[in-house]
This record gives sequence, structure tokens and C-alpha cells, in this order.
Amino acid sequence: MEPTIQTGRERRLRRREFGFTMVELMIVMAIIVILVSLAIPQYQKAIIRSKESVLKNNLFTLRQVIDEYTFDKKKAPQSLQDLVSAGYLREIPMDPITGANSWHTVMEDVLQSVDQTEPGIFDVKSESDKTGLDGTPYADW
Repeated sequence: MEPTIQTGRERRLRRREFGFTMVELMIVMAIIVILVSLAIPQYQKAIIRSKESVLKNNLFTLRQVIDEYTFDKKKAPQSLQDLVSAGYLREIPMDPITGANSWHTVMEDVLQSVDQTEPGIFDVKSESDKTGLDGTPYADW
């Protein structure tokens, strides 16, 4: 058996079969970094948007339940726990922005309350000091 003599071109082709060059790997890595750097801000905004949606839903539910309690009992609840005790809620919902189930409660004006001897909760707001994606503070929602 005679040894085969390879030409320079054949050696280059054979060397090419073993893997990628460093330049090719660097280009692929650069493309991946660019794509990830574009995706991360969009992902973070999607997380914030979903938290804002949950906050709006929880505020709507709390306000609706406060109104129902006030209509049924002919007086406003004294605390959010009254809504749970009376069976209007299973538990006080969590504020997704602060991560706690505590809310800023707005009490009724004594002169405008249903039961003027015992004014109660009129409204609820988030205790967060952050600002939403629309530019308004969560505490104003």
C-alpha cells in the first residue's frame, strides 16, 4: 500500500471538516448577545404589564365588594378584614406591586357616609410609591 500524498488544497479541506473557526464562533456569539439584549427589556416590560393588570383587577374587585357590603349592611366596612369575615372575599387580595396584602384605605367623609355614626372604608389604593408604565403613580389608581 502506497502512502498518498495530499496537496495543500486537500489538507485545507480536510482541516475544515473538524469544526468551526474562531471567527465563525465569535460572529455567532455576537448575534446571540444582540438578540438577548433586545429581548430582555421587552420581557421586563411584559412582567410589569402583567403586574399592572393584576393590580387593576384587584382594585376593581375590592371597590366592587366594598360597594356591595355597604349596600347590603347599610354601613361601610371598618376594615378590609370585615369583607373577609362577612364572606364577601375569601382573603384580602395581594398588591402585586408591593408584594403584600396591605392596602391604603380611604375613609368616608362623616357627613357623606351611609351611617354617620360609624364612617368606614370608601376606597382602596395601592401602597406602592412607584410609577406605572403610563406615567401615573400606582397610589393614584
